Amino acid sequence: MILSVTYVPMLTSSQQVYKRIFDVLLCLIILPVVIIPMGVLICIATFSTGMNGLFSQIRIGKKARPFQLYKIRTLKGLHHESIKEITDNKTVFGSWLRKTKLDELPQLFNILIGDMSWVGPRPDVPGYADQLSGEDRIVLSVRPGLTGPATIKYKDEDSLLLAQEDPQDYNDKVIWPDKVEINKQYIKNWSLLKDIKYILASV
Repeated sequence: MILSVTYVPMLTSSQQVYKRIFDVLLCLIILPVVIIPMGVLICIATFSTGMNGLFSQIRIGKKARPFQLYKIRTLKGLHHESIKEITDNKTVFGSWLRKTKLDELPQLFNILIGDMSWVGPRPDVPGYADQLSGEDRIVLSVRPGLTGPATIKYKDEDSLLLAQEDPQDYNDKVIWPDKVEINKQYIKNWSLLKDIKYILASV
C-alpha cells in the first residue's frame, strides 16, 4: 500500500528573515517607550503578590526547543497557572494585568533575543505543542508569538475556561485543537501585512 504524503507549505528562509528583521525593528521602537511603565508594573506586582513581580516559566518554542518565557506575576504562589490556581490565587491587580494582557510586556525581551516573534502561535508549557505529530508539527516551524489569530479569538480564554464544568478537559478537547488548526492556517498563509494587521487588532 502506498501512503499519500501531503506537502505542508511553510515560511521560506527569506520570509523568516523578513519576519525576524521586522520583529527586531519593532522591538527597538517599542521598548524605549514601555520600559519605564513596565518597571512600574513589575514593582506593583511585587507588592500585590508578595513575590518577585517578574517571573519566568519554561515554554516550548521553535523546533520544540524549550526557553524561558518572561511575564509580570499576576498570581500568588508558584504560578503554575492551572485553572484552579488562577481562580484561587489571582490578585486584583493581577486580574487587571491579565485582562489587559499587560502581563505579557516582558516578552518583548523574548522577541528581541530571538525566542519569540511578535505574531505566531502562543508558546505552550511542555506537554502540548512538543507532543504534536504529523502535519500539526508545522506549528513548531516558526517562533511562537506574542499575539496571533488564535490569541485574538481566545482573548477571554480564562473566563471561557472558568465557565466550564471541567476546564482542563474543555481546553484539551476543544480550545487546544482549534488553536492548532488556526495556527496551521496562519503559517500556511503567512504574510508580513497580515502580521501587522494582527498586531493592530491586538492593540
